[in-house]
Amino acid sequence: MCIENGLAASDQAHCRPNRLADPSTDRYNTAVETRLGDDGASRCWWGDEPEIYRAYHDNEWGRPVVDDIRLFEKICLEGFQAGLSWLTILRKRESFRAGFAGFDPPIVAGFGERDVARLLGDAGIVRHEGKIRSTINNAARALDLIEERGDLASYFWSWAGPEAPPPAQLPAFTETSEALSKDLKKRGWSFVGPTTVYAFMQAMGLVNDHLAGCEAREACAAERQRLLAQR
Repeated sequence: MCIENGLAASDQAHCRPNRLADPSTDRYNTAVETRLGDDGASRCWWGDEPEIYRAYHDNEWGRPVVDDIRLFEKICLEGFQAGLSWLTILRKRESFRAGFAGFDPPIVAGFGERDVARLLGDAGIVRHEGKIRSTINNAARALDLIEERGDLASYFWSWAGPEAPPPAQLPAFTETSEALSKDLKKRGWSFVGPTTVYAFMQAMGLVNDHLAGCEAREACAAERQRLLAQR
């Protein structure tokens, strides 16, 4: 994911937002890439401000998700984000949810041309016809996976490895995200390149990329370990 206001917004950098703080200030820890917020909490450099990002960083990003609707929503929104910033998508997320019936795969898979036209006229979302049609297509492909694996969570979490040490820097993609991207494309999914897929993995907790010194890292690690132990 990336941050607006002049910062990098390409798909290649969308999981590596540029720094928001002046490195000369004592609120920016250059050793561990965290920032000390005005509430006294230490966070990954990108997660301190604006407030909508702080809430997303603290409560969502990296928390393990096994709910199929949330998994489907997130991979679709990451596709919409490609070439834009995650902040743009985050601010439009409720409009996306309204337009795409809460990202319920059976409903979205049944969308037709009237729905495409309706969504293209919806100023509350990103009106990109290719990405709209991709979401409808991917809903049908999600149903195929659910029929095959029982649920989306079983499929996506089969790509999760054991807890790893905190990253020194956030990669744009990994060998695993490349392999998952390739497998999804073989299954007919679209707008699921390796960088998009890795941002999805980070956000849904399949990997824990909160940095050393970030207070959210330990909580995400504990949740992730409990989940992996059950699978």
